[in-house]
This record gives sequence, C-alpha cells and structure tokens, in this order.
Amino acid sequence: MARRKRTLEVVRNEDGGEGRPSRRNRLNFFELAYQKIEELLVHCELKPGQFMTMLELQQITGFGRTPVHHAVNRLSADTLIIIRPRHGLHIAPIDLARERMLLGLRRDMERFVIRLAADRASLSHRNQALHIERVLRERRATLTLDEFNSIDRRIDALVLEAAGEPFLVHTLRPLHTLYRRIGYIHHRFMPGQTDLSGTIDHHLGILAAVAGRRVEDAVKASDALIDFMDSIFVGMEAGIDPRLLDCSIEPLLGT
Repeated sequence: MARRKRTLEVVRNEDGGEGRPSRRNRLNFFELAYQKIEELLVHCELKPGQFMTMLELQQITGFGRTPVHHAVNRLSADTLIIIRPRHGLHIAPIDLARERMLLGLRRDMERFVIRLAADRASLSHRNQALHIERVLRERRATLTLDEFNSIDRRIDALVLEAAGEPFLVHTLRPLHTLYRRIGYIHHRFMPGQTDLSGTIDHHLGILAAVAGRRVEDAVKASDALIDFMDSIFVGMEAGIDPRLLDCSIEPLLGT
C-alpha cells in the first residue's frame, strides 16, 4: 500500500503536481519563448551581429532560463543565433549572398509544399485561406508592417498544416524566419520601399490558389513570390547600410 501511494505521488509530481507546470505546459512555454525570440529577430530588436548573455535574453523575453535555453538551442540549429561557449550569445549577422543563394533552396521546397497543400487542403484549411485573403483585401491600404508579418506567419503555418507533413515544418520554418527578416529590413529601412502592396498581392495569389485547390496555380504563385523576394535582394545588395546587417561594423566618419 505504501509503495502504491508513493507511485501515485511520483506520477502526480511528473504531471505537474505541487505547483510545477505539466509537461504540456512546459512545451507550450518552449514554443512561446521560441516565437517571441523569433519575432525579436525578425523585427531586428535583436540586431544582427549583437552580442548578449542568456540572462539578458531572459529579461527581454520575460521567460525563464529553461524555455529560453531550449529556444536558443533551436535557433542555433536554425543558424540564427550563434552560441559562444563561456562568452554568451551572438545574433548571427546577415549574409546577403548566402541568403540569396538559399532562396533557390526555398523555391524548390515551397513548390513541393504548396503542391501538397493545394492538393490536400481540407474544408477547414480552405475556409481559413479565404478568411485571411479577405482580411488582406479589406486591410490592404492600412496594414502595418508588423501586422503583415503576423499574417504572413499565419499563412506559412496554414500552408504547412494543409500539406500535412510534419518534417517540412522543421525544415522550412527557419527559412521563413530568414526571409521575413529580410522583408522587414527592406520595407522598414530601404528608402521608398514602405509600400506593402507587392508582397500582399503575391500572398493573395497563393491563398486564392490553395483555397480553390488549384495545384498548378498555387505553384506558379509560389514561384512569383520567390521571384519578388529575389528582386528585394537586388536593391539591398546595392543600397543597404551594412550596419543593419551586422551592428558590430564601425560607422564611417563617425556617422
């Protein structure tokens, strides 16, 4: 009887008894910490090239050591954060040549994913696509960059969910983060590039094709979005302040 009682106590403790979070809650904290740090990276609040400590990142995000440590390990595998043993964390600088090269990889992967998504999309997925499409059209003229990035994340998640292959999530998600950050820098810091209509149009094309389960149209819309991203790199390579890509670079002439 005593042994059974002790076994029950152990099970309760592992499930979150005595004020400790359950395993499911811990996993939720891990995912929320990852999403928060990813958002800070995309919006360059964690600047490319910045050095910081794990404690500073905990204070910025408001999450404890374990969720942040877990998120940092994932982001390190995603090549977005570099872990420097005994020296802290280094937000990876942006290498435009590398990220433009990886755009070819994303093109091929997106073709595969969008084909699956358009072919397999359930009624729920199609309804979600139509809802997001309607929001984009209604808010087209007033949508802020931060709001668009939030919707863009929803679209990426919806397409991956409709595709129905979990392996693709872990492969594509880091690429989505890389190019969401590139898009943010382009629209936020490049002169005369605040207009979001171009990127909105390309996302509308993808949503309409997935909602209609038009596989070939979805692939063409995906290719058009990648072509649009490639055009962004052309302007950035010629005119971006290199300090936006690596904040450790010393300014010229003290400017």
